[in-house]
Amino acid sequence: MPAATDLHVVLGAGGAVGGSVVRELVSRGHRVRAVNRSGRVPALHGIEVHQGDITTVVGAKAACAGAEVVYHCAAPAYVRWVEDFPHMTDAVRQGAAAAGAKLVFADNLYMYGPVDGALTEDLPYAARNPKGRTRAAMAEALLAAHRSGELRVALGRASDYYGPGGVNTVVGPTVFAAALGRKTARWVGSLDEPHTLSYLPDIARGLVTLGSDARADGQAWHLPTAPAVTGREFLDLVLAGLGRPGKTAALGRPMQRLIGLFDPTVRALGETWYQRDRPFVSDTSKFTATFGPFATTPHTDAITATLDWFRANPTP
Repeated sequence: MPAATDLHVVLGAGGAVGGSVVRELVSRGHRVRAVNRSGRVPALHGIEVHQGDITTVVGAKAACAGAEVVYHCAAPAYVRWVEDFPHMTDAVRQGAAAAGAKLVFADNLYMYGPVDGALTEDLPYAARNPKGRTRAAMAEALLAAHRSGELRVALGRASDYYGPGGVNTVVGPTVFAAALGRKTARWVGSLDEPHTLSYLPDIARGLVTLGSDARADGQAWHLPTAPAVTGREFLDLVLAGLGRPGKTAALGRPMQRLIGLFDPTVRALGETWYQRDRPFVSDTSKFTATFGPFATTPHTDAITATLDWFRANPTP
């Protein structure tokens, strides 16, 4: 049955991406239901808060009931992607379909595997590592559900993100909190290879664009970002935003292996080290050619906003 109201449901609303999508939707005047397991979501006037477990079909259907668009921004812990992510996403698909809603999935770039040149949406899903294959399988299943007519689907793909609220990311506390605390700000990977970084509010604007435009349906889209920068350039911009000198360094492969002996999340980064030892640049021209100009946030402005957030929300 088609959804009958302008209700936009955000799953994983307590996370960095989901919280950004909630704020973007509210700014556009939509009715918003913010969903996560704990019920802790952005404190914004007028949103409906739903505490629920979307890893079950029953829970996903309850969370999505009455929705016009569902934004799947939820994710299990990084080290549990292979075991838990497909099951969660299958439940979300069924929940959105039962509501007659369009499903927008906050995806990433893992499925392509090592690539020579810029990443484009027409690349094959060539990843051979477990997390990449998991991402590929979820994307294929969702697009197959669209082709079958079960529900409308659009996939929005971002690179490593940063921004207000961005703590579960390699460009989070180890860069911003460390720099603010006069510790060494560490870039994961080579300092001298260009790397696309996605700013959370830009991700949210891109996902909401996909949710509101039928031209997005049945396809994957690389979400617009500011131009790629090297790790060295990014760290220099962070120090410039602080207005004082600081210490920076790379976390290279040997150190990643050593830390990974004790930290499973750092150990898991080894699967995708090809994203960090060579250029990793997302081509977003398909998005802008279809939906028109998109004013991405310059890294200087985005870094200033992120530093302000980490000042107000210090991390241990």
